[in-house]
Amino acid sequence: MDARILVEAAMGENADLDPLQPLDVAMLGRLDGFATRRLMGEPVWRILGEREFWSLPFRLSPATLEPRPDSETIVEAALGVLAERRDQAISILDLGAGTGCLLVALLSECRAARGVGVDLSEEACGTAAGNAERNGVGARALFRQGDWMAGLSERFDLIVSNPPYIPAGDIAGLDVGVREHDPLRALDGGEDGLVAYRALAAGLPRRIASGGAVVLEIGAGQEADVVAIMAAVGLIHRGSRRDLGGHPRALIFTLE
Repeated sequence: MDARILVEAAMGENADLDPLQPLDVAMLGRLDGFATRRLMGEPVWRILGEREFWSLPFRLSPATLEPRPDSETIVEAALGVLAERRDQAISILDLGAGTGCLLVALLSECRAARGVGVDLSEEACGTAAGNAERNGVGARALFRQGDWMAGLSERFDLIVSNPPYIPAGDIAGLDVGVREHDPLRALDGGEDGLVAYRALAAGLPRRIASGGAVVLEIGAGQEADVVAIMAAVGLIHRGSRRDLGGHPRALIFTLE
């Protein structure tokens, strides 16, 4: 599959022509470069510079995680929580926005909603803003550089986040495509992988609107710990959603 995707990318606009068509010199040159990078462990989507998420295209940058199918569980859970409110003028906050995939996907489904995405990286914010424009929701999305909820005063109807949750000691054992090509800041969850959840818990109760909800992505085996962290600040666990592999991936919380 990787080879097919890279060949099609090397052919560019000619990819839909006869599959038996020989590649010209320019195509072969591009393919040789792609193959060299892939054999060195660089992921296909990093080579191509973009990846699909929620059937939408998202450009990548060195400061952003590569959107992954398991994170679509967050979007599914959030839409389920919103139910009939999907058509209302709700407000959405995406903490640790990266490519903006969560916020942009939600805004594409909630046509009257507006949203704010926050990321510690200025580069990531620029990438996310470009993705919002590319997917037709730029007028309803604002991306700002910041440290989680610092500087925010508004309350939001929906808050989503895919924070860093990999224990620091596990990062060296990750696949090379993740370890060497995803930004460390977006992976490293501290010694126990839970540092970001504690930081989020400190501010979430003040940023949730009445009747609002929080949907958080978690890593393997973290469900009980994250539920306990959120319960300590008064957030009520309303359910979990499993990813494509059957693992708890999205946790839903409310204040009431």
